[in-house]
Amino acid sequence: MTETNTPVPGPEGARVGVWFVGARGSVGATAIAGALAVRAGLAGETGMVSRLPEVAVAGLPELAGLQFGGHDVSDVSLPKRVEALVDAGVVPHGLPAALATELARVDARIRPGVTGSERPQREIAAALTADLRAFREDNGLDRVVVVDVSSTEPPVRVTPELLTLDGLEQALDAGESPLPASSLYAYAALRADCSVVAFTPSPGPRLPALAELAETVGLPWAGSDGKTGETLLKTVLAPMFAMRALKVRSWSSMNLLGGGDGRTLADPANAVSKTATKGQGLEAILGHRVDGPLHIDYVPDLGDWKTAWDMVSFEGFLGARMSLQFTWTGCDSALAAPLVLDLARLVARAHQAGRVGPQAALGFFFKDPAGSDVHALSEQWEALRTWCAELAEAEERR
Repeated sequence: MTETNTPVPGPEGARVGVWFVGARGSVGATAIAGALAVRAGLAGETGMVSRLPEVAVAGLPELAGLQFGGHDVSDVSLPKRVEALVDAGVVPHGLPAALATELARVDARIRPGVTGSERPQREIAAALTADLRAFREDNGLDRVVVVDVSSTEPPVRVTPELLTLDGLEQALDAGESPLPASSLYAYAALRADCSVVAFTPSPGPRLPALAELAETVGLPWAGSDGKTGETLLKTVLAPMFAMRALKVRSWSSMNLLGGGDGRTLADPANAVSKTATKGQGLEAILGHRVDGPLHIDYVPDLGDWKTAWDMVSFEGFLGARMSLQFTWTGCDSALAAPLVLDLARLVARAHQAGRVGPQAALGFFFKDPAGSDVHALSEQWEALRTWCAELAEAEERR
């Protein structure tokens, strides 16, 4: 991986665009409404890692300078989506009315997303790229970060044309459509000189051909699959067992989800991507395979909320059998939204600093950290803190 490229200078208070793939979904709408609310002094920054001194030292773009747009396949307007989030208990009452003008302005920038189409992917990619370039030019932006918060896709088989950039370009030139939707968005973003955040477990920029493209065009990216709930707890608790030399015999996990995410994951093909990323951290941290089921079940009544129940069976001195149980109930969008805003600002800063390729230090935010095999949250935090300090020191030397 190329660590740095020639830095791209930006003025103080640079204007950064955040383009959400899935802008009218729960996470995208919550992030946009939340950012506008904080900017207007109607909400605080609770849940935003970027407000912590160890991260803020990196010199991130100001929240006030962010401009929003996006792609979505839904025709439900952003203001209506935020109103629905009020009914779901995610967004405070009164906020949609207070932000009506701003929400409508953002909604006007949301363009139709990728649907099942007979058009060749080369043509679709060109249209997506044109949307991103127009967003940058029309709003006078210094740089744009594309953040994928769309529905989870099934895993993809890496065919020969997805292994190299040349192979991918030849397939697209031949009128073929080899890319899953998430990777098509990532391809268009990179071609439009936009860095990428893959907040879902979908393939996105992680295909070898797209990772090569990011290196070729000199852009940073981060992913994959935001770590917001049960897996976050696992990456805190599992190191405790390892450091105390306690043998984890099994770790059983039951997840109940409502909302669009739960509906998507009710399809077993889509759920494979999520269960894979949720389970891989334990083995990496504990150093051995751990038995136990991991279930994700859709419960429409839960709406935007999720509940996880975990049962950990472990062995201590002289073979004494013990257990730990915990229950986590959280609002998926409220947990994820501040993180995607953090990531957009961190990746924009990486772009400004000339960083290229997967940003391993941003693995702190992900279940499946690109460019890193570290899963323990404390170690990931140290990597993030060090990364931010290095950016601050580099800026001081300029």
